[in-house]
Amino acid sequence: MVQEMRLGLNKGDLILEIGVGSDCDEILRSGISEITGTKFLEGKTQEVVDAVILWWREDDGDLVDELMDALTYLSETGAIWVLTPKVGRAGHVEPSDIQDAAPLAGLSQTSTLAVAADWSATRLVARKSTKR
Repeated sequence: MVQEMRLGLNKGDLILEIGVGSDCDEILRSGISEITGTKFLEGKTQEVVDAVILWWREDDGDLVDELMDALTYLSETGAIWVLTPKVGRAGHVEPSDIQDAAPLAGLSQTSTLAVAADWSATRLVARKSTKR
């Protein structure tokens, strides 16, 4: 449960989960649900969410498009966690792919964590406006 706590999720947080599949880490998913006490929202929702969990693999398509779609549901203070298979695992995504996609989607990368045996998580947040 330590890894789930490092994701900065809290009791009552609404989480949109995208890209869930049979390869996803069920222990991590259960831990997140236990912390938040809420069920994952999936697909198209009308809710504004506190975080997005995006399970992403090498052949999943256009990461920029997916990040831009996810951003539309995210609260101003929320984060998108891009979970990718670790090096040597099927579907591994190069960190540079995320680093390149984030700014194109209007996001900044803040950290990367090992969150499960086969998965890493990269935290992305909306870039702050420079308006005064």
